[in-house]
Amino acid sequence: MIMREILPELDQWQDQGEEIALATLVDTHGPSPRPAGARLCLTRTGQMAGSVSGGCVENDVFELGQRVLESRQPVLQSYGIDDAVGVAVGLSCGGTIDVLVEPFVADEAWQCVREAVLAERAVALCIALGPAELLGRRLAVLEDGELVGGIDGDLDVAARERALQLLREDGGRDIVERPWRDGRARLFVESFVPRPRLFIVGATHTAIPLSRMAVGLGFHVSVIDPRTPFATRERFPDAHELLLEWPQAVLDRAGLDADCFVLTLTHDLKFDIPTLARALRSEVRYIGALGSRRTHERRKTRLREEGFGDEELARIHTPIGLDIGARSPDEIALAILAEIVAIRHRRTGRPLAEAEGPIHTRSSDAEPQS
Repeated sequence: MIMREILPELDQWQDQGEEIALATLVDTHGPSPRPAGARLCLTRTGQMAGSVSGGCVENDVFELGQRVLESRQPVLQSYGIDDAVGVAVGLSCGGTIDVLVEPFVADEAWQCVREAVLAERAVALCIALGPAELLGRRLAVLEDGELVGGIDGDLDVAARERALQLLREDGGRDIVERPWRDGRARLFVESFVPRPRLFIVGATHTAIPLSRMAVGLGFHVSVIDPRTPFATRERFPDAHELLLEWPQAVLDRAGLDADCFVLTLTHDLKFDIPTLARALRSEVRYIGALGSRRTHERRKTRLREEGFGDEELARIHTPIGLDIGARSPDEIALAILAEIVAIRHRRTGRPLAEAEGPIHTRSSDAEPQS
């Protein structure tokens, strides 16, 4: 989540009494190095965190931020190809971006968004982009429709309506335009939804890069394995949760829903069956099981004994991951995450289950556990 990237620096700089400017990429036209919602924060003393363009216009944004800190007035700046104020700086990709640069103020709307993001609750932030007298005003919209802060009367109603739509659509951003006085007002509406949860059962070799990559892609990662020699912080420094418990205990209390992804990597029925049974009884978006077709036939036999039919068993992705010729643990982790991301974004790919012949190494059914 782009917002989450800059929160640690913002909190630290506020504690240190720094003067802070915040730059937000609010709109894109054509190709853009970063999506709308990307942020860069900077201090009067020269510290920077985040990015709005991957480096194309950051120097100019930094200088503009220093001027904004002097004037205490927000500025909405457009950047295109070799297009900046007095200098040949711009985007090499051929697009145009609009960047709002403002003195950072931790007002009630911002605090509401910050607390919701950190608590994994859905929330939306609405920022006025024009006309000038509204520029930078903020409104937070909670999942239940409650408003915190405000922009202006009827505009708050319009912003609330679009914010709730975006939250129902699993997140996103939009520009909203509405009549206002003798002209039109323009609002940037950005929604934040809880991170998707990835449950990895089995602290195996493949789980190590899988956990690391998944965290980098914005998943909340829980690694589950009661075997203490394998489930250690030294092996899984990036996982949000490292749970030395049986998977059924964790999954029973997890509240599995459509924003969850469940994997078992153990090749061991005493872990696989309770994991898959609980995932199948829920609405999780993805269920994956590492291992050969022979191993999976044994799983299906046991799961049928627990009352699952063929239609339900077809939800299990195995062999797991997309067909990229994966062999090493890192490559297998990449294949798994490629399939998960495709399913998360409702795209299709050619899964290993549809490929001809084995893709992983012959020993994939007995992956080393240490």
